[in-house]
Amino acid sequence: MSLNAGSSLGEFLKSRRTRLDPASFGFLGRRRTPGLRREEVAQRAYISTAWYTWLEQGRGGAPSANVLDRIASALLLTDAEREHLFMLGLGRPPEIRYKLVLSVNPRLQRLIDLLETSPAIVRTATWDIVAWNRAATVVLTDYGALPVGQRNILHFLFRDPAARAKQHDWEAVARFVVAGFRADVARAGLASEVSELVKELSSVSPEFEALWRDNEILSHGDENNVKRLLHPELGSIELEYSAFSVDGRPDLSMIVYNPLDSEIAMRIKMLTANAGK
Repeated sequence: MSLNAGSSLGEFLKSRRTRLDPASFGFLGRRRTPGLRREEVAQRAYISTAWYTWLEQGRGGAPSANVLDRIASALLLTDAEREHLFMLGLGRPPEIRYKLVLSVNPRLQRLIDLLETSPAIVRTATWDIVAWNRAATVVLTDYGALPVGQRNILHFLFRDPAARAKQHDWEAVARFVVAGFRADVARAGLASEVSELVKELSSVSPEFEALWRDNEILSHGDENNVKRLLHPELGSIELEYSAFSVDGRPDLSMIVYNPLDSEIAMRIKMLTANAGK
């Protein structure tokens, strides 16, 4: 850790330490300076006072992720502040913290609802769909008609015959989905959270079981980002898609599919309008 990086880390730690109210943590008595003392932060973080003091003074080596996590908890840092702490201390963001999500905030829902000709979905790190627009309903899948526990991309790709029939090249799509799912789950440290899903799909789909055993790892940037569908009303269509991180929620991704043909775009708009009646 460089001197400048250490100094920035120290200044950040001190600023967060001095804003806390000692009484709210049971630390009483008169004080000459505001906030917690260094030894009190160290006590709450289960590290030595000397080590915490060195961090504030920009001395010593780089702290471990575990130490930074404990300090973040001790200082009651927000998610944004915790990420900043990791960037200052280790030069990288912390690992994603998984949160159970059943919906998104109204602001994000309003955004994807504005996309009349572009199907848009929001998925979790475990590939559960938690938000979608009308275009996604008519082009991809009617997620609202599915039970909450079945709104998972892998679930309906391997268990829903209608979803399978829509794929222009189901085998290629399935391979990419499983490899991308594996990468996202590993990145978020969620192997145990998806173990039941993996077990269920392996028991009912030999194809999934074989793909899972292959241990391939891919991301959206590893293919040409064009989705080809055999739609029952639109026929054979091509959709160019992009994935975006949701601001403040690294465990969520928004995926937007744009039709490559203007005529298809207008037909999607018509289907979407009719679906809303």
